[in-house]
Amino acid sequence: MLIAETARLLGDVVLGEGVRVEDYCLIGTGNGDATTVIGAGSVVRAGTIIYAGNRIGDRFQSGNSANIRENNIIGDDVSIGTHSVVEHSVSLGNRVRVHSQVFIPEYSVIEDDVWIGPNVVLTNALYPASAGAKEKLVGPRLRRGCVIGANVTILPGVTIGEGALIGAGSLVAHDIPAGMVAHGSPARPTRKRSDIPDYAD
Repeated sequence: MLIAETARLLGDVVLGEGVRVEDYCLIGTGNGDATTVIGAGSVVRAGTIIYAGNRIGDRFQSGNSANIRENNIIGDDVSIGTHSVVEHSVSLGNRVRVHSQVFIPEYSVIEDDVWIGPNVVLTNALYPASAGAKEKLVGPRLRRGCVIGANVTILPGVTIGEGALIGAGSLVAHDIPAGMVAHGSPARPTRKRSDIPDYAD
């Protein structure tokens, strides 16, 4: 275990074997006495903030200055890129790759093997700042193995089907079926992912 002198661990923080925490990280802040767990072999890069109550699996990696709010469940072999934000009450499966400057709001569910490109924005409020908006939040669900291209926006409650591919710059306003390629604003399915030679089995 290697903890930089400028890093701060607050409250009940449990670090697995071989965890490295770089300069100016803050782990376990907020949320009273909730336990924060970071699994073995993880690397928390400089400037990252991880709030209390997170349960993070083995071999986690953050980019610089990632911000991970409280009470998330994060699987093994997950990477969260530089300046990305994961709000509270989010579920990230195993082997999820979140690139830089991604925003993942409360109550999002991201299953195993999902790939999220840079500058992707997930949303969870259908009518932001409206009466009762906070009580009606619902995040998107990204099913196993889907791929989300750079600069995509996904609206509240949308499900991206297993293995689907969303083209860069798309606005996803409706559910996308499993295994389909979708793009545009709004994104519409155009063909099967398996029709792309680079993805064919």
